[in-house]
Amino acid sequence: MGARIKRARLRRNISVEVITDRAGISETTFYAIEKRAPTVSIGAYAAVLTVLELDNDLELIALDEEGKKQFREQNLQRRERATRKKEGEKQ
Repeated sequence: MGARIKRARLRRNISVEVITDRAGISETTFYAIEKRAPTVSIGAYAAVLTVLELDNDLELIALDEEGKKQFREQNLQRRERATRKKEGEKQ
């Protein structure tokens, strides 16, 4: 995602200073976003995407969650258990 943000910034010919000022983040944070650092908050990403007018892409992140859920449930193995003996029953 960081490389895509960088390419979007360069295509739009927007400087780092302008993006960081509009997004309300530091230049260090923005460079961390472009380098895909795991320490950057999702809020910083959202702010940058909004400045680049790519905030609609945020909806795509979890778009296929229902399909993934169905796939996981399909692959779950049902555990078989022995029936529980009631008190007083012979084995």
